Amino acid sequence: MGMMAAARHLTMPTLPVMGDVVCSAEAVTLSRGGRVLLDRVSLEVKAGEVLALLGPNGAGKSTLLNLLSGDMAPDSGTIQFGHRDISEWSLGDLSRRRSVLLQDNQLLFPFTVHQVVEMGRAPWRRTPLEDEDNSAISEAIDAADIAHLGTRRVPSLSGGERARTAFARVMAGRTGVLMLDEPTAALDLGHQEAVLGLARDRAAAGDAVLVVLHDLNLAAAYADRIALLRDGKIVACDTPAQVLTAEIVSDVYRTPVEVIPHPLTGVGIVMPLRG
Repeated sequence: MGMMAAARHLTMPTLPVMGDVVCSAEAVTLSRGGRVLLDRVSLEVKAGEVLALLGPNGAGKSTLLNLLSGDMAPDSGTIQFGHRDISEWSLGDLSRRRSVLLQDNQLLFPFTVHQVVEMGRAPWRRTPLEDEDNSAISEAIDAADIAHLGTRRVPSLSGGERARTAFARVMAGRTGVLMLDEPTAALDLGHQEAVLGLARDRAAAGDAVLVVLHDLNLAAAYADRIALLRDGKIVACDTPAQVLTAEIVSDVYRTPVEVIPHPLTGVGIVMPLRG
């Protein structure tokens, strides 16, 4: 089958409109090994915003992202993507509508950096948008600040360089929905800011960005909304100022904190009470 004939059999996506709900969870529950990982969780992910999932270890953040991406199915409740039950989409259709960066993305095979970023374009092979491959790859490589690593092989990279390469692969997909599980975990301070700045830019351009984070202050600085989880339930979901209060954070993390407004921006800075 030729490229144009194959393209006629594809359901080509349209980019989401700013403010549209691109995917959602409705009363989803999931258990594994007798342990409840998510307990009747509901959440909407909207185009044009950065939505951060926060919470202690084991709260259910990565599990919720995996459900919303279609990589896992709930025991009960529904996941919708593009106003349809997510089970109605084929894997190929989903791959052209959302890009996923998983926490355990090891990138251990001896591919070059350029080859890894090129993988982000795989869903568009034999479609009309294949013509955008070169520009999408170049743009993602430049944005992730890895142009100087192009011919390096992944096993030779530092943890931070691997993380930026993986993030560039996700951006190269140009899907309109980015789902990122701890994209800053292996990064130094400067590249943490750069990656979340890129996520912020993508949201400003109309993308939906769902990101799992551990750093509360990064979430406060870059997220439009924060969903705070504990023990498989969403405790609060609102703007950073409404969610990251001393009372809520101290209760959820079981550690006393204070929230101090930044002297220039006024954004709250969460600090543990010491001494």
